[in-house]
Amino acid sequence: MAELATLARPYANAAFELAKSAGRLDEWSRGLNLLALASEDPDLRAMIQSPTATTAEKAFKFNELFRDDLSDSVQQFVYVLAENKRLPLLAEITTQFEEKRAQEARTLDVEVTTAVTLSETEQGRFQDILERRFEQQINLTTAVDKTVIGGAHIRAGDTVIDGSLRGRLAKLGEAFARS
Repeated sequence: MAELATLARPYANAAFELAKSAGRLDEWSRGLNLLALASEDPDLRAMIQSPTATTAEKAFKFNELFRDDLSDSVQQFVYVLAENKRLPLLAEITTQFEEKRAQEARTLDVEVTTAVTLSETEQGRFQDILERRFEQQINLTTAVDKTVIGGAHIRAGDTVIDGSLRGRLAKLGEAFARS
């Protein structure tokens, strides 16, 4: 998995810089997400991995499928990926592109899980507190999980904050076990 991320990174960075410099981040995002989704199709995946199809044929197939939905620059990018045998990396390239796009926009996706549905006021308070904590704009989503006992479980990117009663009790138990 780390190898895929490493191989995809220069392509994701190049796509992001091209899209940003042209002021077309949304256009590139739509195109890459469409291509990544299509690349998961078993028939297209088999075509991508086929040793008999040329790189130009592979790129042409993708571009022909989405001719009306992809800009010229995204179509050219597909040809570059095909030429370098990187079409199988479309999903990872798209993921990294979207991460860079979110960083550029200074937004962070955060999921708050509680035992009960949060009111709009409570969601607003979470939003304010998390924006101050992470110094970014927050895209807040909420989920209800009846197994959460009091408090909340917060997932913000790679950061997990377990503020639930169950999490606190587990930490307390670990502290007692160590002493």
